[in-house]
Formats: sequence, structure tokens, C-alpha cells
Amino acid sequence: MNEDSAHFPPVDPVKTGIKGCCPRCGQGKLFDGLLGVKPRCASCGLDYSFADSGDGPAVFVILIVGFIIIGMVLWLQVNYDPPIWVHILIFAPLTIILSLLTLRWAKGILIAMQYRHNAREGRLSD
Repeated sequence: MNEDSAHFPPVDPVKTGIKGCCPRCGQGKLFDGLLGVKPRCASCGLDYSFADSGDGPAVFVILIVGFIIIGMVLWLQVNYDPPIWVHILIFAPLTIILSLLTLRWAKGILIAMQYRHNAREGRLSD
């Protein structure tokens, strides 16, 4: 990433991450499919080999979506006391949709932040 000689205006990592765009130019697409990262940007040619978001996005999604869904489940149970099949019918699809949507956003934002801050894998110096 330091050997990058192209000059592009800085882009907002949050906006480009949510849109799933290239962290350098903001034009090309970052994702190949739902969550797979493309090998390089079709617009500016940036190599995405640096992009390793790891388990970070999944942790954020589990905590945030879990908090929202469990809060809604408890509210529904306390106020209306529905049978369990109503909970399953409502909250299973909602959990899956929210998780996939927010996982893509979180992964895009973390990859854009990695690029912006030149983050690399930790190494021990000799």
C-alpha cells in the first residue's frame, strides 16, 4: 500500500464501505457477490490483497443485531405473550436479513479503514 504512486482524493471510509466501493478511488466495486472481495478494483486497479477483515465484522454484527433482535423478542413477549411459533416466524428471517446486510456494511467499512490507515499484519522485528 505504501508503494502506491497514483493520486486520488481521499474518500470517506464509512460511505465507501457501506456502498461497497473501492477504498482508494470510491468508484470500483469492492465485493464479488455478497461477501467475497474482488481481486482488484476495475476502475483504478488497486490490488485488494491487503484486505483481510478477519472476524471483526462478524463480532460487531453478532453484538449489534443480537441486541436489537433480543430486545424486540423480549418486548413482544412481555407485551403480547405470543406462542413460540410467532417468534420463529417473525424473528428468524429478520435476524438473517439484518445479519447479512450489516455484515456486508461492516466488512466494507473495516476494509476501507484498513486502507485509509495503512493497517498491516503485526510482525516482530529482528
